[in-house]
Amino acid sequence: MRAMVIYESMYGNTHAIAEAIGRGLAPGNDVTVVPVAEATPELLGEADLVVAGGPTHVHGMSGARSRQAAAEAAHKDGSGLTLEPHAQEPGLRDWFGTVGRIRGCGAAFDTRMGGPPVLTGRASKGIAQLLRRHGARLVDEPTSFFVTKNHHLEPQEAAHAREWGKQLAAAFVAPW
Repeated sequence: MRAMVIYESMYGNTHAIAEAIGRGLAPGNDVTVVPVAEATPELLGEADLVVAGGPTHVHGMSGARSRQAAAEAAHKDGSGLTLEPHAQEPGLRDWFGTVGRIRGCGAAFDTRMGGPPVLTGRASKGIAQLLRRHGARLVDEPTSFFVTKNHHLEPQEAAHAREWGKQLAAAFVAPW
């Protein structure tokens, strides 16, 4: 199986989760982990499984304004936040606007604050909806990975992501 893990990340948390998912998918599979800015049609066309994820902003997927607000927060003195290299480029929502049909299977994830989704929101639900709209057959329910109030991954989340990657690999059934 060829799997592609596409992520949008502002402060590195979603990137770390994407890498952990990739490690979970990797045994016996060809896995590519890329920021959304590098998710080319050529790479996408080669993928049997597309796993896409991003941070939860304002109860859902990020947009240009929420990414700009996150960048401004990182630039404030004493924030302790570092922007990812592609943080100020178009995000997943923009990318889906340029993508044609996704021929294989899909899975969606997000990073968000802990708590009930009704209070925190979940970007993964919107991502899953867009994956389906573009033709992907979902192999699992949208999944969330948690960050602290200080924008750091909760300690167990990298292991959780690796295990989820293993589950995705096991759930994958070739669409042909």
